[in-house]
Amino acid sequence: MESGRGTIIRLTKLTDSSLIVHWMTEEAGLIKTVAKGGRRARSGFAGRLDLFIEAEFEWVRHRRADLHSLSEVSVTDYREDLRKSYRDSLVAGYFGQLLELVLELDHVEAEICDLLSRGLRHLCECGASRRAMFHFEKELARILGLGKGAHLGILQVYGKLPKSRDHCLDLLPQT
Repeated sequence: MESGRGTIIRLTKLTDSSLIVHWMTEEAGLIKTVAKGGRRARSGFAGRLDLFIEAEFEWVRHRRADLHSLSEVSVTDYREDLRKSYRDSLVAGYFGQLLELVLELDHVEAEICDLLSRGLRHLCECGASRRAMFHFEKELARILGLGKGAHLGILQVYGKLPKSRDHCLDLLPQT
């Protein structure tokens, strides 16, 4: 069994009662876990699995697959402020989608995990803005070694950006 601290960046329905939980962690990088029974009201995971929650958790690594078994979750920060504004939630989701685009599973990159934490904290404290979104892209490009090209560098290397980027830009006023 392994343990770590991470942020949930995506939740996907697996079955009527189970979820796939995508985590960004400092210890293991980007990982996917299965929360068996996680959608049930009386589950041990009830109230502990939601987007952008930061938690300490334990999982059992699967030997041959990228989908591991989630066994325990202890929430350290619910980040309720992100749920007060659609714009904040949308930009936070964009951050997660961007990380999933550029990172491989189980590739440890502590600086990117810290970037996500700082980005989500900024959204909670100051709200979403184009400046925050562009700064996140610029810092991610710098960490990845793409120079200061920001979204253009990411677009050139990875061939695309998350579709939600355009929607974010439509909702965020220009300064």
